[in-house]
Amino acid sequence: MHRLVAAVAAAAFAMGGGIAVARFDDPAHFREQDGAALYRGICQGCHMPDGRGATGAGTYPALAANTKLAVAGYPVLVVINGKNGMPGFAGMLSDAQIAAIVNYVRTHFRNAYSDAVTEADVRAERP
Repeated sequence: MHRLVAAVAAAAFAMGGGIAVARFDDPAHFREQDGAALYRGICQGCHMPDGRGATGAGTYPALAANTKLAVAGYPVLVVINGKNGMPGFAGMLSDAQIAAIVNYVRTHFRNAYSDAVTEADVRAERP
């Protein structure tokens, strides 16, 4: 029996199947580049599709009509480093992806902050 299990496992690895382990420290983990797609794939599970936030197993602040987003550097730092229960995404997202998410959130959900964050802005804030 052990030989059968070992043979099946070896075959799975040989075919590239292996055991899938999510690597969130890999910048290629999230392939989306568009701010809306990144928000849907990463942020909306906690901050909700409409950005209103939620309370339950934790408290997830509203991004909608959030005056803390007025200073562009604030959300950049939060996305890079995390805050409270939110993980930092510095190792998971490129500078362009972080800029895209921040710009999306700052121009949607009743936010109208038009000074766009650039990749250079994000790069300057990385540790």
